Amino acid sequence: MNILSIQSHVAYGHVGNSSATFPMQRLGCEVWPIHTVQFSNHTGYGQWTGRVFDGPMIEELVDGIAQRDVLGTCDGVLSGYMGSSDIGVAILSSVSRVRAANPKAAYCCDPVIGDVGRGVFVRPGVPEFMREQAVPAADVITPNQFELELLTGRTCNSLGDAKAALAAAHRLGPKVVLVTSLLSEDTPDDAMDLLASDGQSVHRVRTPRLNVSVNGAGDAIAALFFVHWLHSGSAAQALGEAAASVYGLLKRTEEAGSREILTVAAQDEFVAPTHRFPVEPV
Repeated sequence: MNILSIQSHVAYGHVGNSSATFPMQRLGCEVWPIHTVQFSNHTGYGQWTGRVFDGPMIEELVDGIAQRDVLGTCDGVLSGYMGSSDIGVAILSSVSRVRAANPKAAYCCDPVIGDVGRGVFVRPGVPEFMREQAVPAADVITPNQFELELLTGRTCNSLGDAKAALAAAHRLGPKVVLVTSLLSEDTPDDAMDLLASDGQSVHRVRTPRLNVSVNGAGDAIAALFFVHWLHSGSAAQALGEAAASVYGLLKRTEEAGSREILTVAAQDEFVAPTHRFPVEPV
């Protein structure tokens, strides 16, 4: 399986492509990473060096891949943080080129916009681009709770609210929706929920809540969910596999007291998770 992954990249630590590429490779995928930025480290440190790339550079790299006559072998495109709508346009152009070469190829958009407690942290125009262009073009989207609420204009105070928001997200275009880090009045204080919907049914995985806050977990779960969905065709199965792997990854990170997610040290969690949780229809 070949995945074109267009995301940010850091030299130190694991966010964006630095968090998504290796887990997909451990699952047996060939990954073609294109970086939208190259920074020394993630911006959560408050200081970093590096450069933001532009849309034409992304399209130039896709041109080079196309010259190898391999776009027809690409099974999916994964995108994450978009530094600007200009980059978003280049990503959607790349998706169109891949689909033209392989009509069976799927697009997974992780609509990175913001998070609970932080609000919107992307540049002006990006939330609108996500809602109006990127999400409608996607087969799969993987928002967190804050992003699902923003995209659909619905709050997720209860499980019923969350299911209504998932239905609203489907009406925007995607076939499959995964919502991560869901905390509603139906979620126990010591737990966290993940929901996946294929438009016909909704499934939930509930995991223990960990005392860890690191960058890159959302990038990892989007990649894992997308690959498992491509392999199985089942949103419920992909949910179970991705949730188990990311829980194990974060638990190892918590135990180590690490500020950076332990993508390499905990790599066995991607292929043989040490903890599994029920996948329940809701």
